Amino acid sequence: MKYLHLVWSNLKRKKLRTSLTLLSILVAFILFGFLSAIQQALVGGVAMAGADRLIVRHKVSIIQMLPESYKARMERIPGVSLVAHQTWFGGIYQDPKKFFMQNPVVPEEFLSMFPELVLPTEQKQAWLATRTGAIVGRTTAERFHWKTGDRVPIQSSIWAQENGSRNWEFDIVGIYDGKKKGTDTTPLFFRYDYFDEARGRWGKGQVGWFTIRVADPARAAEVAKLVDQEFENSSAETKTEPEGAFVQAWASQLGNIVLIVAAILGAVFFTILLVAGNTMAQAVRERTGELGVLKAIGFTNGQVLALVLVESCLLTVLGGVLGLGLAWVMISRGDPTSGLLPMFFFPTRDLLVGLGISIALGLVTGIFPALQAMRLQVADALRGT
Repeated sequence: MKYLHLVWSNLKRKKLRTSLTLLSILVAFILFGFLSAIQQALVGGVAMAGADRLIVRHKVSIIQMLPESYKARMERIPGVSLVAHQTWFGGIYQDPKKFFMQNPVVPEEFLSMFPELVLPTEQKQAWLATRTGAIVGRTTAERFHWKTGDRVPIQSSIWAQENGSRNWEFDIVGIYDGKKKGTDTTPLFFRYDYFDEARGRWGKGQVGWFTIRVADPARAAEVAKLVDQEFENSSAETKTEPEGAFVQAWASQLGNIVLIVAAILGAVFFTILLVAGNTMAQAVRERTGELGVLKAIGFTNGQVLALVLVESCLLTVLGGVLGLGLAWVMISRGDPTSGLLPMFFFPTRDLLVGLGISIALGLVTGIFPALQAMRLQVADALRGT
């Protein structure tokens, strides 16, 4: 644009005011970036959930156990192609603050059920050959500086061994990665046969929940109904739901994350709207005479309107780009909670949304001052100089 130098000169006219407004916008977009990453960490698992997977849990509550023998009955239900189970272990490593998920699983079934977890073949074989073996995600392995061959002590808050001890030791035989960027690589998984044999009498032969793969995702609702009918009127009735709904239920325990984030960002951007709008309105009032001169030498109403709008958009887009860029750099350095968030990154979708917001913010804050400048009469403008 050939008048860009004119727009830039107007922004530099009041350097302190422009700098403070720019800084406010920059901070707002840094906050936007971090809130987007936190929201992705807490509810992003819903998007990663498999459309062909169902979760079967106790009808009363997730903390109620189900008999492991249900697995064989589920495998006979039409439409079910694979069944695997997990159980919440509830352990801590060294310190209660060093929390991450650990679950006992059946290795072959588990890896078949979750192909998004990438484990080298030799490490898989080591897991099958080591009764106390465990695999851990790359995020947690790097957090605690674990490597294959390490023996890791974990204290469970739920499960005691037959001798009464709650201290369990596992041999790290594998470190898995995720096929996709959003895959959760924080949990540790160990062998269910070792766990069931070593734990005390309470809970023996029971599991936390089952994951079912359906042969045809279009029949998922039908299969879910058949599963619940199979265990109807039993001592442990079931509730079967899509994996995405199950993950969402876990996240909802913290509240409506999407609504909370939207409310915070709404308040922040409304404040920035007032700040930037006041800056532009004041800038136009201070240049009333100059705008009259521009019109007197041939600038059209449309050109004056465009100049003010471009000035407003340049201010907000510059602040937005700098803020989003800084947010991306800081988020890329890793999870600030040292591993408590299962995934922490700035989604590309939200980055593009942020750019769109910065443009919209410029248009909204600049439209009223721009209209005021467009309607300005030359005689009135010059009379006020």
